[in-house]
Amino acid sequence: MSAEHDHDSGHSARWEIGFAIASGVTYASGMIAEYALGQPSVATFFFLATYFFGGWFTIRSAVKSTLAGKFEVDFLMLVAAIGAASIGRFAEGAVLLFLFSLGHALEEFALARASKSIEALAGLAPRSAEVHIGGPSTLAGEFAERPIDRVEVGDLVLIRPNARVSADGVVVDGRSAIDQSAVTGESMPVEKEPADGPRPLDENKVFAGTVNGSGALVVRAVARAEDSTLSKVVELVASTDQAKSPTQRFLDRFQRIYVPAVIAFVIGVYLVGQFVLGKEFADAFYLAMAVLVAASPCALALATPSAVLAGVARAARAGVLVKGGAPLETLGRVESIAFDKTGTLTWGEPHVTDTVAAPDVELDELLSTTLAVERLSDHPLATAIAEGVAARTSTVLTATDLQAVTGRGVRALIDGEQVEIGNERLFTDAGIVPDGAVAADIERLQAGGRTLMIVRRAGQFLGVIGVMDTPRREAVEVLGRLRESGVSDIVMISGDHQQVAEAVGREVGVDRALGGLLPEDKVTEIRGLSGTDARRCAMVGDGVNDAPAMAQADVGIAMGAAGSAVALDTADVALMSDDLGRLPFAVRLSRRTSRIIRQNLIAALGIVVFLVIVTFLGMPMGPVVFIHEGSTLIVVANALRLLRFDVGREHDGVEHELRPDKVAAAA
Repeated sequence: MSAEHDHDSGHSARWEIGFAIASGVTYASGMIAEYALGQPSVATFFFLATYFFGGWFTIRSAVKSTLAGKFEVDFLMLVAAIGAASIGRFAEGAVLLFLFSLGHALEEFALARASKSIEALAGLAPRSAEVHIGGPSTLAGEFAERPIDRVEVGDLVLIRPNARVSADGVVVDGRSAIDQSAVTGESMPVEKEPADGPRPLDENKVFAGTVNGSGALVVRAVARAEDSTLSKVVELVASTDQAKSPTQRFLDRFQRIYVPAVIAFVIGVYLVGQFVLGKEFADAFYLAMAVLVAASPCALALATPSAVLAGVARAARAGVLVKGGAPLETLGRVESIAFDKTGTLTWGEPHVTDTVAAPDVELDELLSTTLAVERLSDHPLATAIAEGVAARTSTVLTATDLQAVTGRGVRALIDGEQVEIGNERLFTDAGIVPDGAVAADIERLQAGGRTLMIVRRAGQFLGVIGVMDTPRREAVEVLGRLRESGVSDIVMISGDHQQVAEAVGREVGVDRALGGLLPEDKVTEIRGLSGTDARRCAMVGDGVNDAPAMAQADVGIAMGAAGSAVALDTADVALMSDDLGRLPFAVRLSRRTSRIIRQNLIAALGIVVFLVIVTFLGMPMGPVVFIHEGSTLIVVANALRLLRFDVGREHDGVEHELRPDKVAAAA
């Protein structure tokens, strides 16, 4: 989609909304002039103005659909409005055009906004790359800037510290930690270094659009820009069609028959009245127009949008943004929900979860030693450890001579004694094996999905620090409420390792936990959840990597405060606060909305049938119009009940947990 098209569609949507608002103002002015001021001529002027503003885009839409061979509800509404005016019922036609134009304008505006998400995705990738042009194939080589579309597979690309990675590739020189949550969803920066022996290639791969840490890297490109993982994300979002809601599909099928049938029926009424029953032209035309007004789908047209507007407004008051009727209605039909792990069921940031001292070692010694060393490092994981440990010890030690061992940990001195803090490779590379008790702690914590820092001082193991992206305490309660609401299958999908995913899944109580997934893998899993039995599936996420899966799902749900702008634009529903407890409320509200829509449709169709019958039996136009307008009020009043939908049971029982860092700060 071109930028020019985006601009034109957005411009047209703003004009259409302006015309719809103008038609509402003129209609209200006409009603005041006629019923409050007793000025029918002035009222007629305002109603005609409503015809202009409300009918301008309606006429364009009706002409376009008619030329395409489709007689849709907008065509019948236009004919009904003209028919109402021809028998002096200007107010009837005016309100019809106002409400229809307003709903259509809001749809166009939503479509114009949706296209911006693709631009935001594509903007993550750098426009240029520094490509190797001479010298050694290392950081010491010569590099020159080149447009990203001229980077070929096999080129060596320099990734500077704290810069975005410009191409998918594998590391051939340098060491650094890369924040690749934007693509893979992993909660913590991943250490990258050249391949070493049998080490899996995937651990050395980098992705375009991710953010490099403090070290420089040389990467061998493995894909051109248009074939990068990020480009696939953009393509997936751009190519995914949003399915219409069941009621919308029903009305689409119904109006193909209803609209031409009503037109043919009205013409038949006029012909029979004049040429068979021998009525005068005025009487036959009056009867035909009375039938047209009786059969006009005013209440039918309002049955869905009035409920949708009330439901969306109620959701907004509860901090839930719903982008239109399709997701609002479809959410209530969901049987399966897939949750992204990072930032959704968890906080999305590493936190200290375990501090286990070795036998004969005081816990405070482990904590104070760890704090003294880690506070000197600027590594993201070291920062998280320092913050978590600082709240648990008051002992102050001073460390010096910090040395970083990339991909493994750090070394420093405390009172002249060497302190080593890092993963197992820091020690195994030096031929040091943890003793039995510490080894058992390491195995146990790794099985629980923890990232481990082993602490050793002066040749003695002090213990182990476990770090994890901690689950939200409210997640367990939220999943329970969703099951009460009829959601039968709850799955967690994550870019983290399967072991980490399973550990979090057990803690929060999902039915299945799937790890090690890239964005395209998540899309495949969402398709599998929908399955062959046409089950409705929702996807809850917060990052760029979740956008394709949310677009593929029947309903995409974004966590607002923690989510990226792309996820919010791509999603159908956004929880505006960082509060997962709003999700059960949204599901229950959606189900109530669907019930009210069905009630409105049945009532609207029933009243139309009744009015057509009593019109033939001789009921005057006045009562017909009164009942017709009354049916509209009934439909609207029924829909407005959604504004009083009680959030209490759906949310009040879910205690919203403070972020772990805020809890520590409060303490």
